Amino acid sequence: MGATGDWLGQRPAVAIVLQSDKWYIHIVFYLSHIYRKKKLMERQAYLEQLIAAQGNQTVKVVTGIRRSGKSYLLNVLYRDYLRGCGVPDSHVIQVALDLTEFAELRDPRKLQRYVESKIIDQDLHYIFIDEIQMAFRVKISEVEESQVAPEDRESLYLTFYDVLNSLNARPNVDVYVTGSNSKMLSEDIATNFRGRRTEIAMHPLSFAEYFKARPQDKLDAWNEYMTFGGLPQVVLAPNDRAKMAVLDELLTKTYLKDVVDRHHIVDVGLLDNVVNVLASCVGSLTNPTKLVNTLKSQDKSSPSIPTFRKFLDYLTASYLFRKAERYDVRGRRYLDYPAKYYMEDVGLRNARLGFREQEETHLMENVIYNELIWRGYKVDVGVVEIRSHKEAKFESRQHEIDFVVNTGKEKIYIQSAFGMNDPVQRARETLPLLRTGDSFRKLVVTNGNQKRWVDDDGISHVGILSFLLDPSLDGFF
Repeated sequence: MGATGDWLGQRPAVAIVLQSDKWYIHIVFYLSHIYRKKKLMERQAYLEQLIAAQGNQTVKVVTGIRRSGKSYLLNVLYRDYLRGCGVPDSHVIQVALDLTEFAELRDPRKLQRYVESKIIDQDLHYIFIDEIQMAFRVKISEVEESQVAPEDRESLYLTFYDVLNSLNARPNVDVYVTGSNSKMLSEDIATNFRGRRTEIAMHPLSFAEYFKARPQDKLDAWNEYMTFGGLPQVVLAPNDRAKMAVLDELLTKTYLKDVVDRHHIVDVGLLDNVVNVLASCVGSLTNPTKLVNTLKSQDKSSPSIPTFRKFLDYLTASYLFRKAERYDVRGRRYLDYPAKYYMEDVGLRNARLGFREQEETHLMENVIYNELIWRGYKVDVGVVEIRSHKEAKFESRQHEIDFVVNTGKEKIYIQSAFGMNDPVQRARETLPLLRTGDSFRKLVVTNGNQKRWVDDDGISHVGILSFLLDPSLDGFF
């Protein structure tokens, strides 16, 4: 019902919504110099990662959900930095494969020829290629695939990986690309770039970034963030109605359309049902069988279990959802099911559900998960099996730890507890932390702005706003 352009300051973003039998057109047109003037969307942490990787003889790969700011980071923030370092514009070569004017360069052979034609001397040239996954592979040999062993058939084709590796081998080229689907997942990047890559995983604005861009009362900012999330285009929209329109437009016309087109999905309504049920159960332990049964109980069309698993893979590969594996803390092993799914942006989750079902408990847990991923940690869902003596016999029950955070040097256990005023609830939330059988640090995040304090059992407690905004907490991790 409308069209949404890139928000990075080069193209307008347009959202058209139907309301009260009238067409309302909200045009969000942000020029890059306005961003810089207002110091909005600085994305300093990501910019510093790019600067640290400059000239390190690897392909710099910025991955993440579309419209999270990857293009703006590369083409505005990083390019401004290079200008400040004296790099002339003639030595920055930009290609946006999602734009029609560059569509023919999706052929990797033409892409390579184009880039090489822009290299004008032996000085260092910076290559920026947006949405590199849109480049397709082309056959470079007349040999029939059937005559080649299956493990060797990839050698019959030229891919964008081959082009980027070839360009990166030149001494006067520094290569940077953005990507936003399963072709750009970590394992594929590591394999196809032959280990010579630097990956920067980008996300929507964290709450700290959001609060810096939109300074206001902390509680008001928190309520707005939990409602509309941190996608830059949404944050910069002028009012609530415009934010809702942009979220709906992005979800239906960008993210889900990408999934439908990429995987040739015919039953779009079925995909919508899967997205709805996933969005409804963020923060809840679940599995494909349970989710399919939920759809059936709602009298909605439901896929088979294999089809549902396939849709789950599509949605996580697009970065729209993330799966948190379940980890047995005492047994030190991963469990197949159930698991948890979190949405990459809570605003998209709320938009999908028509801004109903805004349970603060689940939304806060989703924000904490996203924050931990934003900080670069591996995050699992913890389970602790506890035996107790009841009515002359022993029974075992599994108790949940919301997050098991792997910092690289140790684990940290985190409970998300919206309220802890009730002694019974406090005991229930802290019991699995006390029974982990190890001495790793433990943290309970509650609603509010309380500074960190430590109880008599050695468990730390902190309010969600302090957890997200207090720089001193960085030392906790």
